[in-house]
Amino acid sequence: GYWGSRSKVFTIAKNTVEKGLQYAYRDRKVKKREFRALWIQRINAGARQHGISYSQLIGKLASKEIGLNRKVLADLAMNHPEAFKAVIDAVK
Repeated sequence: GYWGSRSKVFTIAKNTVEKGLQYAYRDRKVKKREFRALWIQRINAGARQHGISYSQLIGKLASKEIGLNRKVLADLAMNHPEAFKAVIDAVK
């Protein structure tokens, strides 16, 4: 709940709730950007362990028409390194 006049005075409470809804709307958009950036960092870290950069990996995946998205690649890099290595070996 809210504290002070934000919980007692209707007009201030209404303004506070509306501002909270604005933050929620904005941050639903920001969340998508932040997760994509996190996935890219994880893919890049995993790829560099195998001697290839992120941009080279994504370019080669596209040219070989391997349809793995960044979310899946990041999960493979973090939790299934042997499967991630197999993906990298497939594009080298």
